[in-house]
Amino acid sequence: MPYRISKSIEIENGHMLSRHPDKCRFPHGHTRKVEFVLEAAKLDDHQMVCDFKIIKEAVGEWLDRFDHALCMNTADPAYADFKQRFGERVIGFEQQDPTTELMAREIFDHTATALAAYSACPDHPYPLRESVSLIRVRVWETSSSWAEYGV
Repeated sequence: MPYRISKSIEIENGHMLSRHPDKCRFPHGHTRKVEFVLEAAKLDDHQMVCDFKIIKEAVGEWLDRFDHALCMNTADPAYADFKQRFGERVIGFEQQDPTTELMAREIFDHTATALAAYSACPDHPYPLRESVSLIRVRVWETSSSWAEYGV
């Protein structure tokens, strides 16, 4: 059985689901917990899968763009106005509602790429072996609801 670690980062994030039949079609926010799970078959020389700091170093700045931002469907009639008014604090999801499921997939895909780039660079104070794998990203929408994407 492989070893696994999990690191969570919290962000305040809003979204609106223009295709939703009820209240979720209006702008609203969540305190989201983004949980990253990594695994390795063997521990490194420090008896770890990897240092927890690596996750924050690899994706923290990118993930921060979601903090205090509003995710919107680019097909929403209000998207252009919101984008013009609030600029980079509005994140467009191309022709899709920014559900928690799609956010989990986008964060997973970016994190997998960022960790591969991190492990290819030997100058980091916290090394990351190529054998360490990102298994899943779980995004909590509320304390009782989450969506997950992974291998």
